[in-house]
Amino acid sequence: MNTSVLTPTPSARAGDAAIGPLAPLLSGDALPPAVGDFRYTRFAPWLPPLENGMEPGRHPVVIVGGGPVGMAVALGLANHGVRSVILEADDTVCVGSRAACVSRRSLEIVERLGALQAFLEKGFAWTGGTSFYKTEEVFRFEMPNDAQQKLPPMINLEQYYIEQYLLDEIVRRNAATPGLIDIRWATELTGFEDRGEAGLTLQARNPLGSYALHAGWMVACDGGQSFVRKSLGLSLEGTAYEGRYVIIDIELHSRHPTERRAWFDPPWNPGSTVLMHRQPDDIWRIDYQLRAGQDSETALQPENVREFVTRHLEAIGEGHLPWKTVWTSIYRAGAMTLQSYRHGSDGRILFAGNAAHAMPIFGVRGLNSGFDDADNLAWKLALVARGVADASLLDSYSSERIAAFHINAESAMRSTEFMSPPSRGFDLLREAALSLSGEHRGIANLINPRQTQAVHYAQSPLSSDSDELPAGPRPGEAMPEQALAGEAHLTDLIGPHFTVLAFKAEAGPELGACAAEVAQAVARGLPVRLHELSLTPETQPAFAALGALEGAVYLLRPDGHVAARWRQPPAGALLRAIERAAALGATVKENA
Repeated sequence: MNTSVLTPTPSARAGDAAIGPLAPLLSGDALPPAVGDFRYTRFAPWLPPLENGMEPGRHPVVIVGGGPVGMAVALGLANHGVRSVILEADDTVCVGSRAACVSRRSLEIVERLGALQAFLEKGFAWTGGTSFYKTEEVFRFEMPNDAQQKLPPMINLEQYYIEQYLLDEIVRRNAATPGLIDIRWATELTGFEDRGEAGLTLQARNPLGSYALHAGWMVACDGGQSFVRKSLGLSLEGTAYEGRYVIIDIELHSRHPTERRAWFDPPWNPGSTVLMHRQPDDIWRIDYQLRAGQDSETALQPENVREFVTRHLEAIGEGHLPWKTVWTSIYRAGAMTLQSYRHGSDGRILFAGNAAHAMPIFGVRGLNSGFDDADNLAWKLALVARGVADASLLDSYSSERIAAFHINAESAMRSTEFMSPPSRGFDLLREAALSLSGEHRGIANLINPRQTQAVHYAQSPLSSDSDELPAGPRPGEAMPEQALAGEAHLTDLIGPHFTVLAFKAEAGPELGACAAEVAQAVARGLPVRLHELSLTPETQPAFAALGALEGAVYLLRPDGHVAARWRQPPAGALLRAIERAAALGATVKENA
C-alpha cells in the first residue's frame, strides 16, 4: 500500500493562518505520484530579459500565488483585457488533498472564466447527503435544484484538476493573446517595496536567478501561510477550534452514489465524526475527527491509517473491496480574517482567498469563498487598472468580501460546533439533538450542513435606491438562475460588463430611454450591455420569479450581483446607478 503523508500544520491561532493541509515536500526532480487518471507535469522556470537585474517596464497587476484563486483573478482580469503576471513558488499544480467541492455559484464564475466544460465533464454532480447517528439514518438534506437551473448545486472535483483546468484555459488565452497571463513557475516572491502612486517593486527568485519587477497592483493569493501578509505584519483574527480532523484520500472501486455522508459517534470510531465524499477516478475522501488525547502524528502513521480505513469500510459494508491510500493530512477548523483586504500606502496591495481569510471546511466555504473573492475583485481592479474607475472602487471589494466572510463564518462555525463540539456543553447538546432527530424533524434540521450559497451584499456602497418588486433579488443579491427561451439561461447574459436587463411586458419600461443612458455610460468608457427580454409562455416563470410580470429593469454588476432595479427607471436613474456601481466621481467608503 502506497501512503504519501502530508506535512501536518501547526495549531491555528489568531494571527496565524496555519489551517488546513499543506503539500508534501518533494526531493530532487521527482514528480508527485499519479492519482487516478491525473498525471503531474513540472513546469520549467525562466528569467525575463533584464537590465541590471530589473525587468524593464511595469506590469499592470502581479498576482502572488498560482492556485485556483490566483488563476481565477488572472482569468477575470483577462476577461477585461488586463494583463497580469502570476508568481507561483511551486513548479506544478496542487499536490495533496485540499478543496474538493465546487458550488453552483462557483461553477457560474468558472463558466465566465471559460473552464466550465472541463469541470462538468470530470466532476461528480450531487444534490444532497445523509447523516447517521451511530448506525441509524437521522437526516437527509437536498440542495435546491429546480427546473430553472442550468448547473448542478455541487460537484466534487479534486483541486489538482481544478487548477489544471484553469491552467488549460490560461494556455488557450495566451495562444490567442500572447502574454495575456504570464505565469512564472518555481518563482517565489522574496520581498517588495511599496512606492505609493508609483506602484510596487517586487523581488522574485527562481532556480535560474533573482530579479526585480515593477507592478501597478499586487494581489496576494499566496495561501494560508501568506508571505505578503506576514511581510506587512498583518494577522488573521477570529476563532480557531481545537478539533482536529484527519483527511484520508483512498482509491476505492465503490458504486455508492455521489453524496455527502456523515456519521456522528459511529461505533467504529466512538465520540467522533466521520465524513465521506466520492471524487473522480475512484478517489474517496474520508475526514474523521481525532478525539481528545489522540496524537496527530500517530494517527497519520500508515498502519493506523490502514486500521481506521479498514474498520470504516467494514462498518459501511464495503470491507470486501480492495483499496489503497493516496494522501493523508491533518486539518484544524477555524474562521479568521484580515480586518481589511486592501493595504499599502496607496492601497495597491490586495488580498484574496486563504491569504485573506480562513474558513472551516464544513459547508465547503473555503475554495468557494476564494472564487467569490476573485469574481468580486477582478472586474473592479480591471476598471481601476484601465483608468476607467476611481481606485476607491477597491474599497468596496474589501468591505463586501469581509461582510461575506462574517455571513459565511457564522454558518460555518455553527456547523463546526456541531461537528466538533468545543465544550462538554456543546457535546451534550449535540448528543441530545442526534438522539431525538430520528423522530423530530425540527431537531433534525440542526444537523443540516448549511452548504455554501451566494452572499447578499446588503450594505454595498455600490447599490442604488431601487423600487420594491413583488419578487426577485434585491440590490446586493446575486441574480438567481432562470431558464429563458430554448436552451438559454439568464446567467448566459452576465459577462465582463454591466448588464441591463429590460423585462418587456404590456406595461414595460421605456427602452429608448434605457438605451440612451447605456450609450452615455459606454461613451464614458464603461462596459455596459442592454438586453431586452419579452414576456412569452417560455419566459413567464422567469418574469414571475423576478417580479417583472408588469415590466422591470435590473442593473447587474459584472459579478452578477444586482446594483439596482426598477419598475421603470426615472430619467437619469439608470446612468446614475451605473456610475455609482463603478465608483465614478465618488469615494466609496467601507461598510464592513
